[in-house]
Amino acid sequence: MSLETLSENRSFGGVQGVYRHRSRATGTDMTFAVFMPDLAAGERAPVLWYLSGLTCTHENAMTKAAAQHWCSEAGMAIVFPDTSPRGEGVADDKAYDLGQGAGFYVNATRDPWAPHFRMWDYVVDELPDLVTGAFAVAPDAMGITGHSMGGHGALTIAMTHPDRFRSVSAFAPIANPTESDWGQKQLGAYLGDDRAAWRAHDATILMTERGYPDEILIDQGSADQFLDKLRPESLAQAMMARRQPGQFRMQPGYDHSYFFVQTFMGDHVMWHAERLFRCLAGSS
Repeated sequence: MSLETLSENRSFGGVQGVYRHRSRATGTDMTFAVFMPDLAAGERAPVLWYLSGLTCTHENAMTKAAAQHWCSEAGMAIVFPDTSPRGEGVADDKAYDLGQGAGFYVNATRDPWAPHFRMWDYVVDELPDLVTGAFAVAPDAMGITGHSMGGHGALTIAMTHPDRFRSVSAFAPIANPTESDWGQKQLGAYLGDDRAAWRAHDATILMTERGYPDEILIDQGSADQFLDKLRPESLAQAMMARRQPGQFRMQPGYDHSYFFVQTFMGDHVMWHAERLFRCLAGSS
């Protein structure tokens, strides 16, 4: 698969790059970013996938999440995918929370979204295969995190594919989309009116039904202006009912912004690094 380099910049001793490729999953050109730490010859780094939220591209977290410093310190790569397919002929909507920039990390089955909006396949399979083939990262030491819509994607993907994503965390995730305005609208548009099809994309339901085999870390700001849409209490209650190992931290005074994400990014990177380096040690 052809990979086009759009930019590469030295950052914290490593390289922050932006790349483009033609996606089989979406049928469009897709842009993504990768930070690679400085590595010894022959070394492969664990890799953290960061899924962004509504209206974002690969660029938002790359420039605002302050992840490169922490990933360099940990010796870990981080990938920032886009949030949806884009371009001429790709369906869109005038609302900010549907269409381009709002893929919700699902495979759409309803028109006009079905031809291109296959972000689940893109994040779970296609892009990891591309990245592990093109960069010095370890395919058996991948973790996943994200913010808001991206936190929703990270949790649902990790609980569905714990064998592929060996660690998981989230910042202010959309925790119960089947019961929220941030979810019912999008899942209905992309997947249709059968609510049974929505269940695989609701972190609270997946936590109730299957959980995750290792610890989970979730940070949520207590002053988040979107708490009613995020519904963190639903996921927290499901974690308690299941006795899911992990931490659900309500951070006093923090809102939904990238200032919140920046503040706790170091905790999340080191959380993943501890678990992913353990995976590498176990496979050596």
